[in-house]
Amino acid sequence: MTNPAAPLELAINTNRGPVRCAYHPVPHATTAVLMVGGTDGGLDGPADAIYPALADDFGEHGIAALRVDFRGRIAPGSVPEGVFDVETGLEFLRSDGLQRFALVGHSFGGAVVIAAAAATEDVVSITTLAAQTAGAQPVAILAPRCAALFIHGLDDIRLSPDCSRLLYRLAGEPKRLELLEGGRHSLRQCREEVRSLVLGWFEETLPP
Repeated sequence: MTNPAAPLELAINTNRGPVRCAYHPVPHATTAVLMVGGTDGGLDGPADAIYPALADDFGEHGIAALRVDFRGRIAPGSVPEGVFDVETGLEFLRSDGLQRFALVGHSFGGAVVIAAAAATEDVVSITTLAAQTAGAQPVAILAPRCAALFIHGLDDIRLSPDCSRLLYRLAGEPKRLELLEGGRHSLRQCREEVRSLVLGWFEETLPP
């Protein structure tokens, strides 16, 4: 088991403004997970700040993590601008020696990670949490290079679970759909189940 280092908060300068991140490096890691939230941005993610907890979980399994805050926080959000932020984060990870990546995105961020994965050869797995469908059409071209897990709460009244059902139907194998009883849009009602599902998915699909 690897003991993860404390997160390093940084701002990556770009020609479109700084991208704020929290980096959880792991010595000798070759794989990393990048996580983004919804249109309201932030580094902590949904489900009562599940992203720092997941970063610790990944670190214990030898996987580095980067939490990325979107520069723009105006609904409904620009998927291309979000993809730019994700690509900025991936470039940072590559510069630190990481070679193989997974992405996690919540709500608007779900569409962003789908679009980013479709355009990035070294992204091999994604998880979406209560994802929107707008901007997520590239889900149809992820397979077979990139595996996809779709998680959605059955009690989500902001974005219907039908959104993840549709994305799952459009995606190719390998793919998985998890619809969680009692889960609303934030997924805080099933936080530990989400945490376990995400970790298990990346343990299965991220290693070389």
